[in-house]
Amino acid sequence: MPGLALLHFSQITEDAYWDYLRDWQSTGERIVPFASAPHDLPFSMWRSQLQALEDPACCPAHLVPATLYFLSDGSALLGAVDIRHTLNGGLAHTGGHIGYGVRPSCRRQGYACAMLGLALPLAHDLGIRRALITCDDTNAGSARVIEKAGGVLENKVSDGDHLIRRYWVATR
Repeated sequence: MPGLALLHFSQITEDAYWDYLRDWQSTGERIVPFASAPHDLPFSMWRSQLQALEDPACCPAHLVPATLYFLSDGSALLGAVDIRHTLNGGLAHTGGHIGYGVRPSCRRQGYACAMLGLALPLAHDLGIRRALITCDDTNAGSARVIEKAGGVLENKVSDGDHLIRRYWVATR
């Protein structure tokens, strides 16, 4: 889709970010990916926290280094994608290298496919040759997005009371 770009979290404005959050809050849904939620922090502190998570030397031991990007059409933030540089036990089981979400008012317009397509080369640049990407078994839309990106279903695993689909996707 022409005119779309992934913006590093440090490139977004506070006004654009709050507009993005208001869309999520209007539905009462949990913000996806988790890293794009403000976690009750002021904007500047949220960005500082994300900056620390990018650096393996500063990343807390229970987390993995990750980089957050937002999909933009030049006027609004349409979605977010979190690229985790490595996997820990939980991410290897149900979380994956890449988590993404499209703001509720922008769904079913091809943005998830575009965002994942833009994120895969960035994951490759981080040394990830095959990315694990997961989704709830009941999320047919997300499964289609992953499959369109070349995702190959490895298996389905239990995560409490629901199943998670685990796909592997080549990053080039």
